[in-house]
Amino acid sequence: MNYKISTEPGARLRIDKWLWAARFFKTRSLATDAVEKGRVRIDGAQVKPSKDVRVGDAVEIEIERIVWQVEVLGICDVRGPASIAQTLYAETAAGREKRLLELERRKTYREPAAAMHGRPTKRDRRIIDKLSGGD
Repeated sequence: MNYKISTEPGARLRIDKWLWAARFFKTRSLATDAVEKGRVRIDGAQVKPSKDVRVGDAVEIEIERIVWQVEVLGICDVRGPASIAQTLYAETAAGREKRLLELERRKTYREPAAAMHGRPTKRDRRIIDKLSGGD
């Protein structure tokens, strides 16, 4: 299949469709939901799913509390293979550094409640009450 990627400065496409084509989200409806919830910003401003993204725009995408800061390099209105999708954007150096630091922190950080299973026991409840100052 022939994938037409437009890199002209005037090229534009809906942000939800671009996010789907660039493979940040599996479906277009997931991309639309993320935009509606304010997890996607174009040049620092929250946008609606119908907002057009243009070549050269700075897009900030939050996926599961990991923030991607990318610059739009190309526009393609069909979803292609990952090798083509990666040519649609370039991650900023600062954004990449922050994202990798967050991923490393997640690997080493242990969730305090990870060892707990189910509801607290009577003994656990007494300890919780003692620490929280309750009676």
